[in-house]
Amino acid sequence: MKRNPDRHSARREFLLAAGGIAAGIALESAAASPPTPAAASRAAASTEATLQAIRKVTGAAPVNKGKVTVVLPELVDNGNAVPLAVQVESPMTPNDYVKAIHVFTQKNPLPDVATFRLGPRAGRASVATRIRLADTQTVTAICELSDSSFWSGSADVVVTIAACLEEL
Repeated sequence: MKRNPDRHSARREFLLAAGGIAAGIALESAAASPPTPAAASRAAASTEATLQAIRKVTGAAPVNKGKVTVVLPELVDNGNAVPLAVQVESPMTPNDYVKAIHVFTQKNPLPDVATFRLGPRAGRASVATRIRLADTQTVTAICELSDSSFWSGSADVVVTIAACLEEL
């Protein structure tokens, strides 16, 4: 039996078009559907876990916005190794310096990602590393100054392929 190449080509084009339409409809319905109660519960739990981790570091002290710059790419393909830099406005003198920089994530299984201890001899209050991110989220850095004040900054990042997916 001889095959007709035009018929198979037309069939292949039809299947590709149908698959594209089906994928579009699935994405549209997923985007339009409200979050499930379980998803809302996980989001609330992760936000509460982040707040508890921050309270563990700051205690009852107020956290002021400013002085801290969090540098993250706006969009990353893979959450396994996301470049992160944190810079703090500080003269880094013996009387006025950054004691610590704490990094927290909103949706990772463990919200306290990293802590960097600094002193006046560090020269500048700047750190850089790579972190794992479980999903699209906000990353917050809180610095503790030598006068026991806390300052914060944050940045949002969109993660297309998540990391840290293990449940606690």
